[in-house]
Amino acid sequence: MSAVADTHAQDHHHGPAKGITRWLLTTNHKDIGSMYLIFSFAMFLLGGSMAMVIRAELFQPGLQIVEPEFFNQMTTMHGLIMVFGAVMPAFVGLANWMLPLMVGAPDMALPRMNNWSFWLLPAAFLMLVSTLFMQGGAPNFGWTFYAPLSTTYGPPSTTFFIFAIHIMGVSSIMGAINVIATILNMRAPGMTLMKMPLFVWTWLITAFLLIAVMPVLAGVVTMMLMDINFGTSFFDAAGGGDPVLFQHVFWFFGHPEVYIMILPAFGVVSHIIPAFARKKLFGYASMVYAVGAIALLSFLVWAHHMFTVGIPIFGQLFFMYATMLIAVPTGVKVFNWVATMFRGSMTFEAPMLFSVAFVILFTIGGFSGLMLAIAPADFQYHDTYFVVAHFHYVLVPGAIFGIFAAAYYWLPKWTGTMYDETLAKTHFWLSFIGMNLAFFPMHFLGLAGMPRRIPDYALQFADFNMISSIGAFMFGVTQLLFLFIVVKCARGHGEKAAAKPWEGAEGLEWTVPSPAPYHTFATPPEVK
Repeated sequence: MSAVADTHAQDHHHGPAKGITRWLLTTNHKDIGSMYLIFSFAMFLLGGSMAMVIRAELFQPGLQIVEPEFFNQMTTMHGLIMVFGAVMPAFVGLANWMLPLMVGAPDMALPRMNNWSFWLLPAAFLMLVSTLFMQGGAPNFGWTFYAPLSTTYGPPSTTFFIFAIHIMGVSSIMGAINVIATILNMRAPGMTLMKMPLFVWTWLITAFLLIAVMPVLAGVVTMMLMDINFGTSFFDAAGGGDPVLFQHVFWFFGHPEVYIMILPAFGVVSHIIPAFARKKLFGYASMVYAVGAIALLSFLVWAHHMFTVGIPIFGQLFFMYATMLIAVPTGVKVFNWVATMFRGSMTFEAPMLFSVAFVILFTIGGFSGLMLAIAPADFQYHDTYFVVAHFHYVLVPGAIFGIFAAAYYWLPKWTGTMYDETLAKTHFWLSFIGMNLAFFPMHFLGLAGMPRRIPDYALQFADFNMISSIGAFMFGVTQLLFLFIVVKCARGHGEKAAAKPWEGAEGLEWTVPSPAPYHTFATPPEVK
């Protein structure tokens, strides 16, 4: 704490740092939160433009625009950039901005480490994107980088890709340590764990997940590195290794990872729905326990990604039932959100629109997940566009709509200016329609047998692919509108935000003071 006070005192004494050094050296949680959010949006546009290349190629059958090799590089980079560059940093940015305000702390617990964990990210993604310009091109083996495809047959740039993954992992672990230290040590007097806002709870649990699984990812990429450069045979059957081992280690990281990307969004909508329903959140305690249960169960279901590798029938049964079990706490959360809205005095401003869409579309993604959990049926769905439809229904309306909802909800607090509600609603409806047009037809394509990650396809899939591509471009272009809305708001063009911009939102357990100047403390929230 004293270190935080000292740095801030120095800043205050000499006046705030100016220009680029303020951003390079800042230890202010608001500055760092803003940098995370800006970085993640830049990555969102980059990863999205790669998705546009994919959808342009798939607009009609045949090979039109790009070589199959480049198509595979795009699918790989799109997945990696969206997961590690767009979704995760956005939630860390929201955590940096809001956690200290919500728990009444002056800043994050470890402000210098906070700065360091942000600045590692641009370096990591610069290295990842630079592989596109290397000999042999970027990684072309899919975002799950299965060995031995990635180790024996991958391009020479694979080693750089591995280093980039390591740097991202270090950044995530440091961010998670910071979140845990802040929440457990710096809460305002009287704020017990069961009085914390739900966004704080979801992030506390997410941080523990990160610390548990990022070393597993580091382990699997290190084993790849050894196989490629040092003659080991972890994943090479010819040397006594096992390619399926890669999948076990990767998915033991990969499945909790998808919950890392969704739990903070659960926290966000658990704030927004009560605010716009003008009611207290229904079932606070059950929400907290449900998040904990989801996090624990996420470690017991990894092999549902591997039903087709020949695991024993008992293993298939165990992972099938464990996966279905996760639907129970998730169902509890959906029930509580609906119960909160039930007979509330609801209004539908942009944050609420995104939150309601989140609940509905995330539930659709959950149901297709239940279908994939049925082991014998999964043999039909595996590696088809049905899987692509499923996880995009979880991640686009789940993670990304959650981030949009949070941005609109807290922008007035962050900037002191109200965003343009008409434009925001336009952004919502175009995103909603574009997203459903892009991903709903993929369910049908998958059930009809269209394989994923293939640049060409049979004639019978042409119509749905055309609809899908139109929806994807509609969704992609719409995000430029979001950029316009946020920049306009940040520049102070618009009406001044009220002290409580969502007036009448009685369900809120906390209120945040008006945005303080960057170099002063945020005053603790009132704890009711």
